Amino acid sequence: MATTGLSASASEYRDRLRQQQDGQLDAWVAELMRDVAKRKGVISVVAEVQRVARLDEAALRRVFARGGGAPQTVGKDPAGHLIVPTISLHFLVSGMRAELPDARDRLIDYLVAGFHDIVYV
Repeated sequence: MATTGLSASASEYRDRLRQQQDGQLDAWVAELMRDVAKRKGVISVVAEVQRVARLDEAALRRVFARGGGAPQTVGKDPAGHLIVPTISLHFLVSGMRAELPDARDRLIDYLVAGFHDIVYV
């Protein structure tokens, strides 16, 4: 893995991410969300964002809307899982930046949590 520029381990990856500019991190998070949604579904992405970024339902809805997402497009599937349109996942990134003082750390946490997914993609 290290020869591809990613990292040999998740901890090394975290260290490398900390050296990146915010715009680059945001782009990578949005790309990871999109790519994982294609393979695992948008429900998985939203659940992982909630878990890693420590967002309850109200906070996720607030972050999504604050990032530019249409609040009425946040919904639940028949099993009660939160969903947003796949094409709108990137609003979670800009919303975290706008809403959360520690957004950078949470976005890095999301990328590190997806370390094995990134290797797969």
